[in-house]
Amino acid sequence: QVQLVESGGGLVRPGESLRLSCVVPRRIFSSSSMDWYRQAPGQERELIAHIGTGGNTNYADSVKGRFTISRDNAKNTVYLQMNTLKPEDTAVYYCHVEFTWVVNVEGATAKREYWGQGTLVTVSS
Repeated sequence: QVQLVESGGGLVRPGESLRLSCVVPRRIFSSSSMDWYRQAPGQERELIAHIGTGGNTNYADSVKGRFTISRDNAKNTVYLQMNTLKPEDTAVYYCHVEFTWVVNVEGATAKREYWGQGTLVTVSS
């Protein structure tokens, strides 16, 4: 059973910061890009940050300049540093990985997605 274990959510006031963490099994983390998604009440889950194995990053416009995704390969952990939080950032945050592996000597591959359990971030005064 593959588990992505998240931590770091909580209740903060507008303008404050939080850092989310997600620990990933090493065999998956070392060869995979990582993502953070969020889902606000009544809304669809949205991709907000991505980091490749080489450290290249992409962000949704809604968080660009405020959030930073990073990875620590020694700890097989991905982080989401969230600064200048706004009430509209209130959501459940999920880490995500799409793991690809080789299944035979011909080089055929298979893919599977894994999600963290979700951590609630509430931004309110």
